[in-house]
Formats: sequence, C-alpha cells, structure tokens
Amino acid sequence: MEITGSSKAEQLRHLAERASVCVKCPHLAARRHTVVFGVGDADARLMFIGEGPGEEEDLRGEPFVGRAGQLLTKMILAMGLSREQVYIANIVKCRPDMPPGAAGNRKPTKQEMETCVPYLRAQIEVIKPGVMVALGATAVEGLVGPVGTIGSLRGKFLEYRGTPLMPTYHPSYLLRNQSNTEKRKVWDDLLKVMDRLEMPITEKQRGFFVAK
Repeated sequence: MEITGSSKAEQLRHLAERASVCVKCPHLAARRHTVVFGVGDADARLMFIGEGPGEEEDLRGEPFVGRAGQLLTKMILAMGLSREQVYIANIVKCRPDMPPGAAGNRKPTKQEMETCVPYLRAQIEVIKPGVMVALGATAVEGLVGPVGTIGSLRGKFLEYRGTPLMPTYHPSYLLRNQSNTEKRKVWDDLLKVMDRLEMPITEKQRGFFVAK
C-alpha cells in the first residue's frame, strides 16, 4: 500500500482518509457508522492492536473506548504512559456486522481480516514501533496467522516483520475473569514489554496484583 506525506502524522492522515471511504467489505461498509482507523502518537514506541471496533467504538470513531478500552487505558497508565503516548489500532477498521436486532460483537472473519489488514500493516510501517502488543487471539491471528491459543502464546515474544510482538489477553477477558491471578498474567506480559523498551520499572509496578 503506497504511503504519501512528509511527516508520519501526515502519512497516517492520508491512510485514514483512504480507509474512511473503503468499501472492500460492502456488508460492513453498509452498516458502519464510522471507520475506526487508530489513535495515538505517530512516533509511538509502543503499539497496541486489538481485533476490531465494537458498538461504542463504531459510534465514536475511536478504538478501545468501551469498558474494555477503559481497562486498557488503566493498564497503559500503570505502565507510566498515557493513551497519547502509545498508538492503538485494530486488525479490522469497521465493526463486524451483527444480524438486525442482535446485541454484542462477533469475531471478524478470515476474509475480513485479510481484506483490511493492509491498512494496519501500513500503519505499522509508518509508526515503526519498538514493540507491539497483540490483545487477544484474533489480533495475533490477524498479524501472524493461527499459530496457537492465546493461553499458550501469551508471555512469549513473537516477531512481526522484525518487530517484537507480545501476545496477551484482551482486556475484555479480564472483565470476565477478574481474579488477581489473571490480571497478574497480563501485567507480567506488560512488564516484559517495558523491559524490552528499556522503560524504568519501580518496585511498586513489579508488585502489582501480587498477594502480600
């Protein structure tokens, strides 16, 4: 995908404009309210990638703004960063359509992911993050293919086109499984990301969710 523009921000802006009129998935384009392209710092060293926008994201045009998004924001803050300092995007930019009257969200299909992922690849090419975090199995699948369950993959760095990729649980999983044990697993993954980025880590941060 050809990228134009002098600065990273301009290149992302051009990509977002192209994505905003995309109709390669006619069934998604017909029902979407907005194309949820991505948000954050064009020079971010850390990039978070989810599977696709939900209802609230579709309405607001920004990824991770619902309950799972609020939890992701808390995780980012716990790392000593803000949403404005990282970049957040999804494998697919349109909300996977649901049958009329149906609630909830569905996983994007393999074809939907393959059709849309060039936009994400272009975003990654522009931003050139130092580390990426794949939130959930679908995000991993969209980037590197069906290589295993998220339970078997999390905590171990994969590689995406030369960039370290850390798979971890999606924040929505933590909303369903609110034990400190599960929270600690995700936090351990993020500590490894911080180490890889050579970010300072306090003793308080190392001890999050550890029973005293």
